[in-house]
Amino acid sequence: MSQGHIAVVLNASSGHGTAPKAAERLKEIFAEAGREARITLATGGSEINAAMRSAGEAGCETLVAGGGDGTINCGASAVVGRGIPLGILPLGTLNHFAKDLGIPLDLEEAAKVVLGGVTCKVDVGEVNGRIFLNNSSLGVYPAIVRLREKYQATLRGKWLAALWAGLTVLRRSPFMAVRIVAEGEAIVRRTPLVLVGNNEYKMAGIHAGSRESLARGRLALYVQNAEQRPGLLRLGWEVLLKGAERVKEVDLITVEQATVETRRHRLQVATDGEVFTLESPLSYSIRPGALRVHIPEAATACYPHTPRPSSTR
Repeated sequence: MSQGHIAVVLNASSGHGTAPKAAERLKEIFAEAGREARITLATGGSEINAAMRSAGEAGCETLVAGGGDGTINCGASAVVGRGIPLGILPLGTLNHFAKDLGIPLDLEEAAKVVLGGVTCKVDVGEVNGRIFLNNSSLGVYPAIVRLREKYQATLRGKWLAALWAGLTVLRRSPFMAVRIVAEGEAIVRRTPLVLVGNNEYKMAGIHAGSRESLARGRLALYVQNAEQRPGLLRLGWEVLLKGAERVKEVDLITVEQATVETRRHRLQVATDGEVFTLESPLSYSIRPGALRVHIPEAATACYPHTPRPSSTR
């Protein structure tokens, strides 16, 4: 069976400006494996989205996205539901999705997963027609991300900008009234944050913030119940130490679908670290097994129905 080409789209802003060097090395890696790779360097969200869509429509065998979680989301959006597998080159700062799938953070090792790993089907979350691989949130987090982007031009470093943005948000009124309808039941809360995860997160210990599997077909809704600003920092510490399920100020709801609404008609919503303005109410759902991804063979314990690599067929 003949093999098609591999389309690679790299975020030129990722990896502290090393994307051009990464592109040259990737050409060598794929050529040595006897595979045709068409590599595109793209800058900015609209250019990256257009390159991803074009690659998917051109009939590539695999689409490889190189960058942070936002870039990987763009790649997934271009191929989800189309049967084209997604390869991942984690070139961002946090790389949550890649880590949860066991994909190496080293460029060459990650490329080898695309060439010789296996493919599996994983879930994606969806909110008002927009997919997310990690999580979606409303409340203080989207506000902090927006302010971080604003301050980054004048402050040195992303983390310093994020800290200053966080303090700015907490000085304001960070609480909102939300109504959540899930499985026929409604709850009303005054909260600073609602986070909806694509499958459930570990919420305690050194592995907090990671997921055991992305193929359990459930959304995990986390609702913070802190009523005052000083309680926010304490609440975050308790969640880290005890886990969300043991902290009374955090509600954890696992569902397949949920609706979230506030008094505002337009909401700032974060999906995989990128902020968008969406219409209320927010309709969340899980799409089980909608995305095919390349993962290391050693990671298949969480995905027992993973097929063998195409090279062995």
